[in-house]
Amino acid sequence: MRYAKRIAAAVAAVIAVPAIACAATIGGVWYAPQYDYTDFWVAADNKPFQVVIQGNPFPNVPFDEVAQALLPAMQAAKPRHNLTFTYSKPSEDPRPYYRLELVFDYANDLRADAVCQSVKRSGPSTPGVFKVFAVYCRNDMTMSTTTAWTPATGPDDPRIQQLFRELFMVVFSDSMALRPQNGFDRR
Repeated sequence: MRYAKRIAAAVAAVIAVPAIACAATIGGVWYAPQYDYTDFWVAADNKPFQVVIQGNPFPNVPFDEVAQALLPAMQAAKPRHNLTFTYSKPSEDPRPYYRLELVFDYANDLRADAVCQSVKRSGPSTPGVFKVFAVYCRNDMTMSTTTAWTPATGPDDPRIQQLFRELFMVVFSDSMALRPQNGFDRR
């Protein structure tokens, strides 16, 4: 019986290794006290939702080519409601102005509020690693933020779409624990 358990554990470990190797790593997450998923839902449902990109995760590939390859990956991994990610800035400045800022190869001391205020600063690139600092902004205020990274060989790498799928579940969380409860913050 003891050997059967050891064999089962070894088989499970062998099966799990490829899944772990392909998974994205999501860093710590932070939500503003004002964060409310329903705000995101109203701002994005059946509407274009702006994504602002800073930096180039693949410096050996032209930025425009990387941006065009990332948009379909983001769209395929989008949150569950009907939205269309776009790089186009709205013709008029909306109020409130919701957007997702993606900073690639970010500087370690870059603050999320600075990103929402259009401060651009990146660090050194890490070859073979797709590393992103994601900040969900309302006007110049951070609503939520996290980091994520995964090994990737180019902008069409399927691991990037998986990273976006996991990243969007964190940045745009619909957790009941994050919802305001009759004016009382229960976080």
